[in-house]
Amino acid sequence: MPTFSAPDGTRLAYHLRGEGAPLVVLPGGPMRASAYLGDLGGLDRRRRLVLLDLRGTGASEAPADPASYRCDRLVDDVEALRRELGADRVDLLGHSAGGSLAMLYAARHPERVARLALITATPWALGMPATPEDRLAAARLRADEPWFPEAFPAFAGWLAGERDHDPAVLPFFYGRWDAAAAAHAARDETETNEEAADRYHSEGAYDPPATRAALARLTAPVLVLAGELDGGPRPDLAHRAGAVFPHAECVVQPGAGHYPWLDDPEWFADRVDAFLSAPDAATARAHR
Repeated sequence: MPTFSAPDGTRLAYHLRGEGAPLVVLPGGPMRASAYLGDLGGLDRRRRLVLLDLRGTGASEAPADPASYRCDRLVDDVEALRRELGADRVDLLGHSAGGSLAMLYAARHPERVARLALITATPWALGMPATPEDRLAAARLRADEPWFPEAFPAFAGWLAGERDHDPAVLPFFYGRWDAAAAAHAARDETETNEEAADRYHSEGAYDPPATRAALARLTAPVLVLAGELDGGPRPDLAHRAGAVFPHAECVVQPGAGHYPWLDDPEWFADRVDAFLSAPDAATARAHR
């Protein structure tokens, strides 16, 4: 397992899976160890996944300064990883909360991003949070599921701040609630640094107007992938986020929740690989 030093001296780890051109992957949670991403539905058979454990998660050290868990301060860690890899530009994938980190990196270092894939990424960095109404509307799509009568009141109470997080709500985050999904969900508590998660979105992490302005000038192609059944973001929110970028395509994975590579691995891996492998406009013009 390779490691490298962040600018403040914190030792960070990353994991390599598969073969092919590198794809730097930023996990969500926020602040969940990258292990939950697995092989991204077999995407490692097409790309070499570079899975970063953010500081204080997985095999990476905790920093001396806990304030450095804030999302915008993690951008320097991603840039240090790029230099560690010796790459002039990187293909970058951010999942969930990691999508906001990927957006901040692209805003600060646009010349270092070859392609950007945002997977079920709630766009906090753009000032577009998923609202409780969004999440409840998505949850109601599951009304025919056998677990819905117990789960929906718990979910509504949690969103209203009236109840603690209840395991009964977990099926709403998966397009298919089965044994594999339940096992994946059960790992969340042990894989997440809760102190770091509390600081990730803390005051000062985001400047949405500045970020939107910077990303409006991004020349890299962008994929915004939403799950049909996901509440954070719902497909309409993902489309609004995609409109910020000048070269974005938005796709909705049928029947998928917040972890689309688990719901239909082949569909997910094929779609992301097609985006990463497509010639960009500049390359297409050069070969005419």
